[in-house]
Amino acid sequence: MPLIVVDRLVPAQAMCLADELLVNLPQRWSHTAGVARRAADLAAAVDPADRDLLLCAAWLHDIGYAAAARDTGFHALDGARLLRRRGWPVRLCALVAHHSGASFLAAAQGVVGMAEFDDERTAVTDALTCADQTTGVRGEPVFLEDRLAEVLRRHGPSSPHAAAAAGREPYLRSAAGRVQARLLAAATA
Repeated sequence: MPLIVVDRLVPAQAMCLADELLVNLPQRWSHTAGVARRAADLAAAVDPADRDLLLCAAWLHDIGYAAAARDTGFHALDGARLLRRRGWPVRLCALVAHHSGASFLAAAQGVVGMAEFDDERTAVTDALTCADQTTGVRGEPVFLEDRLAEVLRRHGPSSPHAAAAAGREPYLRSAAGRVQARLLAAATA
């Protein structure tokens, strides 16, 4: 695949790439589209200059599940590396690498390479995390606590998700809380 340098973030381009890569993963595509819808709902929680970045990250956050992205087997890192190879902005790649507390899961799985990408932990990170963690596997809106419980049921008590839960779940709850506070502040401003 030739390098294509993306110099301007356009959510429609991100959507097209996600569609192309996830065509054989219909449930993952449904989840991704739901996350993008939810991110649009949460966009007021980020600076207007970062809203397209948030939407692009929402569309691209799970492309690492695609066969074309497989490298380490850890979808967040694989997706970020694929985006970097294709010339997408470094900040977007980093958001994909670290979405939804991926560093907690990487540590639980012994995945190396996460340090290739900065974990910025900003309002954009929080909004992406909140969008992902309040969208179910079929793209439906869910409550955060229900999503956390579903993930543990689906992956099991001996999974990396279970091993990472003690650190990851408080992080996810905090991110969602910060998003809600920012939305409230934006609504009252």
